[in-house]
Order: sequence, then structure tokens, then C-alpha cells
Amino acid sequence: MRYREFWQLVDEVLGSAHGRVLTRELVLQRLGDRTPEQALDAGIDPRDVWHALCDELDIPDAQRWGDDRYRQAPPRR
Repeated sequence: MRYREFWQLVDEVLGSAHGRVLTRELVLQRLGDRTPEQALDAGIDPRDVWHALCDELDIPDAQRWGDDRYRQAPPRR
């Protein structure tokens, strides 16, 4: 997951205003007692940060990846 994708999911799944507050202020033990923003700044993989945030907020797996209607399927190999 890229940083851009992380922030898109924050905006889509949590709402832009609420999501940005959570990433700035919610301290997560799973991220070493850091906020998601601090964890990203420390070099923790955005996917790990996203899962930690979703787990803390009890977001079901089916809702973690936003609205799939607007996402393209990955290219076939």
C-alpha cells in the first residue's frame, strides 16, 4: 500500500475530517504507542498502520477497503 492509498482510504472509510483527526490524535498501542501519523513518519508500512487503525476502531474487513465500485481490478499476469 502506498501513502496515497492510505490517505484515500482514511478519507473514504472514516470521512475526511474525522479520519484526519483520528490519524493525528488516536494513540495505538499496536503501533508502539504512536498515532497513525507518527507511525507513518517513523517508517511503519502504511498497510500495517491501516490495519492497526481499523482493528482499533472495529472496522469489519468488508468495509476496510472502501467502495470497490471505483477501484480497478489489478492487472492479470
